[in-house]
Amino acid sequence: MIEIVNAGRERVHVVESGPVDGVPLLLTSGLGGAWFDWTPTVERLRDEYRTIVFDRPGLGLSPAAKARPTLLRDTWVLEALAVRADRPLIVVAHSMAAFAAEALARLRPERVLGMVLVDPSHERTRLPPVPVGAALTPLATAAGAVLDATRLAGVAGPLGRRLVLGRTSRRGEAVPDEVVRSVYRRGTVLGTVLAEEIAYREMAARLAWLRGRYSFPPVPLVVVTALGDVRGPRGKRAWAEGHERLARMSPHGTRVELPDALHMVPLDRPDVLADAVSGIHLATEAG
Repeated sequence: MIEIVNAGRERVHVVESGPVDGVPLLLTSGLGGAWFDWTPTVERLRDEYRTIVFDRPGLGLSPAAKARPTLLRDTWVLEALAVRADRPLIVVAHSMAAFAAEALARLRPERVLGMVLVDPSHERTRLPPVPVGAALTPLATAAGAVLDATRLAGVAGPLGRRLVLGRTSRRGEAVPDEVVRSVYRRGTVLGTVLAEEIAYREMAARLAWLRGRYSFPPVPLVVVTALGDVRGPRGKRAWAEGHERLARMSPHGTRVELPDALHMVPLDRPDVLADAVSGIHLATEAG
């Protein structure tokens, strides 16, 4: 099932597959990602689970956002999709999407059955004195509109996607090129990618604030660490240690380390994510 749904005062593109009565999985992409990043993972899970993949506002095939990217906006989108699933679900979040996934678990623990954080972003920082997102997001939106009007988006977007994927995946795209171009040639998408880049530090800082006030629930948690594109022994150690801290948020947290995997784990290592989801499912049934 493919549709545009209302979620947290936004409208988002949702692709749902699998048995309606299966345990629901909510899969959320990293910075600038699209629903098709999860295609190999969904193919392994949809026979048993109800898989729900969506595009954040302004990304993929979702309409332009009404509100700029913030931690709470993205968290309320997740919550709306969780409410729509009508039962607690397993959240599978890649990279920057881990910020909102963790916030959902802290603010709405009753919605979360378990969680897989896939090579998640992690920062420990305080809120900047003046959040720059409110001032700079309109500039990012305007840049996307200019790229659209001049038709440069049709060149710059797909090229940028290829360059990024060339560094973060060994597999490459899991869907035909025309599907990828249909997304990344949109000026709205390019403007939203810039806006998410701008929002990154503010989101991280807001999450640090939430951590001091709301507990992470004692749900099964798996943190997947990809080290294949992390530079140097010191960088690898810091990345792994940060993920270890995330795993310790829950008394039922574990970490899976992939020494040779690149950042786009949903594309390259769907087997690992399928195993993580199955482990969480078994743990919740046993508990």
